[in-house]
Amino acid sequence: MFKGFSRFLQRPGERLKTFFGPESASAAEDTTPTRQVLPRDEHNVSRQNLSESALKVLYRLNGAGYDAYLVGGCIRDSLLGNRPKDFDVATNATPDEVRQLFRNSRIIGRRFRIVHVRFGREVIEVTTFRGRHGEEHAGNHSQQSDEGLLLRDNVWGSVEEDAIRRDFTVNALYYSVTDFAIHDWTGGLQDLEDRVLRMIGDPETRYREDPVRMLRAARFAAKLDFRIAEETEAPIRELAPLLLQIPPARLFEEVLKLFLSGHALQSFRVLRERGLFAMLFPESDEVLDQQPWAVALVEQALANTDARIAQDRPVTPAFLFGALLWPCVQQRTLRVAHEQDLPDIPAQQAAAQQVITRQLQHTSIPKRFSMPMRDIWDLQQQLPRRRGRRVFQTLEHPRFRAAYDFLLLREEAGEISPGLGEWWTQFQQADEEGQRELMATTGGGNAATPAAGPGSKPRRRRPRKRRRPTNKPTPPTLDD
Repeated sequence: MFKGFSRFLQRPGERLKTFFGPESASAAEDTTPTRQVLPRDEHNVSRQNLSESALKVLYRLNGAGYDAYLVGGCIRDSLLGNRPKDFDVATNATPDEVRQLFRNSRIIGRRFRIVHVRFGREVIEVTTFRGRHGEEHAGNHSQQSDEGLLLRDNVWGSVEEDAIRRDFTVNALYYSVTDFAIHDWTGGLQDLEDRVLRMIGDPETRYREDPVRMLRAARFAAKLDFRIAEETEAPIRELAPLLLQIPPARLFEEVLKLFLSGHALQSFRVLRERGLFAMLFPESDEVLDQQPWAVALVEQALANTDARIAQDRPVTPAFLFGALLWPCVQQRTLRVAHEQDLPDIPAQQAAAQQVITRQLQHTSIPKRFSMPMRDIWDLQQQLPRRRGRRVFQTLEHPRFRAAYDFLLLREEAGEISPGLGEWWTQFQQADEEGQRELMATTGGGNAATPAAGPGSKPRRRRPRKRRRPTNKPTPPTLDD
């Protein structure tokens, strides 16, 4: 994987292993981990590939007498040969002490107090070493629900304690600028070499502490192409309903991480295989296996999203959520139209509102995304209407391009027969004369009466009918 790594792992008496078994988290925390140090000449993490802002934070904390490390995904990704994007710092300085060192910072969070240090548009997240539960001091404390859910976790401790409080071994690797070495207390280097995602401590207990860790397991497995360790994966399907305890706003953020990080398609498959997708999109999960085209549409939308991200092109959650929920809208539209005897457009609008209302109970969708999503859906009813002035109104709609892409997606998935998408493709490319011909021949237009639009003649209005005079007397005026 990287220079000297295999040789380091095979040194006699120093082969890395996890330092506790799956019996319980409390037992794990009672065990003192053994640190393994990977020297600078045996790893490929270089300061040239690290954020200058993150290094400034480390050096300033060290200069003030505090311990500080880069930790988590930035070290994991660097060791895997990928360029890290997010940089997290762990330190023994408290949030208030960090805040005093950096005027460009602010403390956020109540459940987990952390500090954001801002350098222009870049934000470095600084966390204080977490300690063991039950060792409260200086007003800091932890709190759990009866089911084991962590409601608050602000107990400070040592770097060794912080390591065993993290989620996965590969995310518990610490890099220091004092010796440029990587410090490992949980066997993360070995699991990185084996491409294994392993929970630190007893997986069931850790999932109950924070059910979102199950989503993180799915995301990292998809992103890194790692297998999930057997004991880490075993409880997931049974404990998946614990995600229903998590606020919809937090799950919305997790959905964005799952589907807007360049590995959406694989994340979707991992989620479905382990029963997690149903906790995020319950109605979608129900409909996917009922409509033969539904899975194809969702997977193609996710594949297209991955391709756009790989090309550094913009993506929007509105289109993504629109695809994930569209099969539900279509199924409900048929039901509403039948039960309430409504035409297609009002039936779809009523169905869309019902789908969104149910979805908001699981993941929030801010209006800046839900409104464009509904526009995309509504335009699916307008795109087949290719007669007269309506064609140009549809073309000029702010969401037309997204709706057009959505139409092509529906055709590609086999939901509707091909042809309409090609018509709109030609219409966008044609000149005014070509547009009139398209409307006349395939859009239902009348060649003898050109439809209104750019360059077309205005339609003649029918003369108004004259009102017949009445025999009512004229009201008197002041002159009378």
